[in-house]
Amino acid sequence: MSEPRVIFLGGLGRSGTTLLERLLGELPGVVPLGEVVHLWERGVLADEACGCGRAFSVCPFWVRVGDRAFNGWTAMLAERVVALRHRVDRTRRVARIAHADLAEYVRAYRRVYRAAAEAAGARVVIDSSKHASLACCLVEAGVDAQVVQVVREPRAVAHSWSRSVARPEDGQPMTRWTPLRTAVHWNAQNFALEVLARRGAPVTRIRYEDLLAAPEATLTGLAGVLGLTEFRLPFLDGTTAYLTTSHTSSGNPMRFKVGRVELARDDAWRQGLPRHHRGLVAALTWPLRARYGYGRATA
Repeated sequence: MSEPRVIFLGGLGRSGTTLLERLLGELPGVVPLGEVVHLWERGVLADEACGCGRAFSVCPFWVRVGDRAFNGWTAMLAERVVALRHRVDRTRRVARIAHADLAEYVRAYRRVYRAAAEAAGARVVIDSSKHASLACCLVEAGVDAQVVQVVREPRAVAHSWSRSVARPEDGQPMTRWTPLRTAVHWNAQNFALEVLARRGAPVTRIRYEDLLAAPEATLTGLAGVLGLTEFRLPFLDGTTAYLTTSHTSSGNPMRFKVGRVELARDDAWRQGLPRHHRGLVAALTWPLRARYGYGRATA
């Protein structure tokens, strides 16, 4: 089988990448993989749950992928890829991602993408790893990847990162960030994706708010840009989506959702995020926030 096309969803966490992946993953010939960047630690080493609910080690889909790609998953393989990631896949390297170990690092992802496409009988795989640095690695190494930059109002993102959310895998609280840290990372990830686009990489930007307000129009437009020709939306009824089981390897709790999902905008940040934090995030993210259409009207 030839190399599959890769749709890479980039941006800061809590910006809607998991929801977008689930929706695109309902299209014919498309298989969503979750955050492949975390597959090695959370899937292979920690044996966390796949989106189907089974442990990674006994999920039939991921067992097939591991067998096809590496003759089976091993701790040695996962530890090697994690070590390579720490050397190669760093945001500070985005301006010049070249590294002696780049080819070996990306080769592991190529094998996963190819094996997943074969196992699912798909032509397109979705990697929602988010990290702009990984997108740069893939593009630099010649992977046929189209990047979708998913942006969300940074104050809403800051509010989401400040809340306590239990991980469905083990009930432990997910990582929480201060508004200051969120603003810094929101800028870093989105600026890095801007740099990638200016270097000629295929980057398409969508806003989370637009996806929720007009899911059919947003998905139709995005599918056209991505060249997804077999485009049907029987799973979408207005702002209601009906999702089937997916085999996403990592991501937020949305990856476990099956059945009816209401695509409702969450503006809890307006009351939930203290005013001084709203002002701080707005000031720190202003240039890109204005560029993406989050001006005074959304204050």
